Amino acid sequence: MTFLTDAVSRLTSSLAGLFGTDDFIVTGTIAIVIVSLMCGTVGSLVISNRMAFFSDALAHCAIAGVTLGLIIELKAALGSPDRTVGGFALLITVAFGALVGIGIAYVREKTALGSDTVIGVFFAGALGLGAVLFGILKQISNMDVDQLLFGSPNFLSEIDLVRLAGVAILTALLVGARYNQLVFASFNPSLARSRRIPMRAYNYLFIILLALIVNVCLLTVGALLINAMLIVPAATANNVSRNMRQMFWWSIGLSLFSGLAGQWTSLWIPSLIGTKRFAVGTAGCVIIISVLCFGVSMIASRWMKGRQSR
Repeated sequence: MTFLTDAVSRLTSSLAGLFGTDDFIVTGTIAIVIVSLMCGTVGSLVISNRMAFFSDALAHCAIAGVTLGLIIELKAALGSPDRTVGGFALLITVAFGALVGIGIAYVREKTALGSDTVIGVFFAGALGLGAVLFGILKQISNMDVDQLLFGSPNFLSEIDLVRLAGVAILTALLVGARYNQLVFASFNPSLARSRRIPMRAYNYLFIILLALIVNVCLLTVGALLINAMLIVPAATANNVSRNMRQMFWWSIGLSLFSGLAGQWTSLWIPSLIGTKRFAVGTAGCVIIISVLCFGVSMIASRWMKGRQSR
């Protein structure tokens, strides 16, 4: 792992020197690119599965998960959670998120309750647990809670970039190998059953992948914004696409555009005002641009449908 972090450090320093900028800006840009590609890749599947509320619940449950992981890691003296989330804490966080996601799916299958009701119960329980754990964390740690809520991509460490890259590679391999099965399981369940596709297995696999992405990306864009990264670009792509393949590539492209444009905007606004004291949240800029793209796509979609009807 030290070899990888050293390689990332040399890469960011070289790129910073090449473009004449600071290392932290290069680090933030790389992180945003990786997160945008991951969220764009799975976003179309989240939309087609109608899992927008589900992914939002996972994002909020991640607050409780990462807090629990930090407390256990700090109490066990396995790291220094005051500055960064260690590997042990991240493992607990991902496991907690996966268990919550699987729990929601299991209860939804075994009861007659609606999906929104089941998700709402788990949502409330995770927020309550997070509120209790936050109080404990504040007493034993100096970690800034705002980082968990809103993220700070420009201040990630080399190990954070390595983790993001690892999850991105895993996501690309899994989606590349099983994309058709995942689409069948979400878009046409009857056809999936006729072709003997194990829908339950693929649904649980996608839930675990989604929990992994949400929790690892937590420190980059924050728990309150990761769901928007998953939903808004994919919803925008749905407005301008005619099939699932187009939606998939549009979702990736729009997510990447929003991420890079948001990073540039957050750096450009303080320069425009003429003071560096006026800090603008990068993750917030990314989401605002994503929502603006969604508004433009609605207008473009109506215009395109109007032309086709003539």
